[in-house]
Amino acid sequence: MIVTERFIYNKWADITVLSASFTDFAYKKHCHEEYAFGVTVAGVQQFYIDGSLELSYPHGVMLFNPEQVHDGMAQDKTGLKYLMLYIEPQVFLELLEQKDIVRFSAPVVYNSTLERSIINLANAVINAADEAYCDELLVAFSHNFGGANLNTAHKKEDAAIKKAKEMMYYNLDDVLRLDDICRELKISKFKFIRFFKANTGLSPYQYFLNCKVSHAKRLIEENRDVYKAVADCGFVDLTHLNRHFKSVFGATAYEYLIERGLD
Repeated sequence: MIVTERFIYNKWADITVLSASFTDFAYKKHCHEEYAFGVTVAGVQQFYIDGSLELSYPHGVMLFNPEQVHDGMAQDKTGLKYLMLYIEPQVFLELLEQKDIVRFSAPVVYNSTLERSIINLANAVINAADEAYCDELLVAFSHNFGGANLNTAHKKEDAAIKKAKEMMYYNLDDVLRLDDICRELKISKFKFIRFFKANTGLSPYQYFLNCKVSHAKRLIEENRDVYKAVADCGFVDLTHLNRHFKSVFGATAYEYLIERGLD
């Protein structure tokens, strides 16, 4: 049984590695800007994605597209242990020699070669291996992706949704002002809320809060100051940031700062 709750983050270049283990913790519905690649080491991870329940058993490889909404938890009280790689979209697309965004065809696959590639790269980053070695492992990792597990014919984002997201991004240090967005889009507030959630899987407020937390994470990495992140992202106080930060990243903002050695 896994009894220790641990969320350890390491970063190298544009790649973030998470080593996690827990029993009762559950991620709230959220999304990441990066591509995410995970390996279930022990236990069974269950998560809802695109409206469907998925299970990742030991040796299962989890594949998440950028901004793909999901949650996550251990299926039972035996707990869960897993590794995740978060790779910036431009880096992954460069590795694949693709110009346009690509998407995974399935959220969970069982591929021992891909599993080993993820574990090797994650361990190299965690152990601060030489940059040249990490680069080689990253290229080897990219060789696992071909036409069979990638989809290049994806639906183009609705122009109104794109505009709404842009307006949210420009105001991450403030509160969400739906009236301003709806006035710009010439749509009623309640119709916009339903439309946005139908297209993104999150309500406007959930999406805005997710963006604020992700922005706070970047600021913490850049400035090594959780209180500056609180102020710059418009959170009431550190407790407010920590509550939402933990629901997305498993650790509080301060724990993330300490575990990354940024303090």
